Amino acid sequence: MISSQSDAIFKICIFGDGGVGKTALVRRYLSGLFDESTSMTIGLDCYSKKFKIKDLNITLQIWDFAGEARFRFLLPSYITGSSGGIFMFDITRYTSFNNFPDWLNIFKQIYKIKDDVSKYPIIIVGGKSDLNDTRSVPPEDAENIVENESLYKYMECSAKNGDNVENIFIEITKYMLKIAQII
Repeated sequence: MISSQSDAIFKICIFGDGGVGKTALVRRYLSGLFDESTSMTIGLDCYSKKFKIKDLNITLQIWDFAGEARFRFLLPSYITGSSGGIFMFDITRYTSFNNFPDWLNIFKQIYKIKDDVSKYPIIIVGGKSDLNDTRSVPPEDAENIVENESLYKYMECSAKNGDNVENIFIEITKYMLKIAQII
């Protein structure tokens, strides 16, 4: 049982192009289920999850941003105060990966980050790993961006079969705890 008191509360933003599986990832993480009828996010959806890491009660506030360009103007006002980010792309759609610099620039402007984003953890997530046979983004491309931009990590997942979904949230939470000097 997790107490109502949290040792740490973190706000994380999930961002990326529309249709890459952001909402499916969050819903799979929260419920353990895959919902094929997920519809397009309009603006923003917020969720909360409580769990334990190393005997610490953690609350994650998960902000799922719409990926459509017409909603992008909302992102700067909503990411203020966030502790980390998950950039998600579809491994079968190279264009969804190619737009990462545009998304990252929004974070750099808000947090006045010039070259070092290591104090603001961002995990790059290649979604739809269950469709590996139709992959168009090689893992090396994402790993190169992680290295070149000093980001935290690259991971792949499948919201459909659940592979690596929970690990993504555990990894970013552990890193945020480390940056906050809690662990």
